[in-house]
Amino acid sequence: MNKTERQSLMAKIINQKPIGTQEELLAELKRAGIDATQATISRDIREMRVVKAQDATGNLRYTVFRGDSASQLERLSNSVQEVGLSITQVQFMNVIKTLPSNGNLMAAIIDGISFPQVVGTIAGHDTIVVISPDVESAQWFNAAYHRAFVD
Repeated sequence: MNKTERQSLMAKIINQKPIGTQEELLAELKRAGIDATQATISRDIREMRVVKAQDATGNLRYTVFRGDSASQLERLSNSVQEVGLSITQVQFMNVIKTLPSNGNLMAAIIDGISFPQVVGTIAGHDTIVVISPDVESAQWFNAAYHRAFVD
């Protein structure tokens, strides 16, 4: 099976079952007759923009992140309003605090928008570090975050 077929099957599994770990995903792929390594699945998850998010029952599960820029901006705005707690600029970076289990999803949304003022993000359980190329870009992102999503 080639990469495209494997990733298509992964997306189908993720959309149909509450998969929360790479091990669970590997087991489901194996049941479907696909033998893949953890390293391969990790690369696929990154390429497919799979993130962990809370489902309706409060459990963490993988979800495939999708959307055009307009819907991503709306999703970021909703996410900030629902789970964003604070943003603090530290030189050329911003640190965003979220409710527990929401850092990865919000970071994926920020990465997906491709702000020119954002080089990249590092996400944890409830914290995101947004890295900008310079102090001015970090100031812009901080102000935009407040102006568009908090106020």
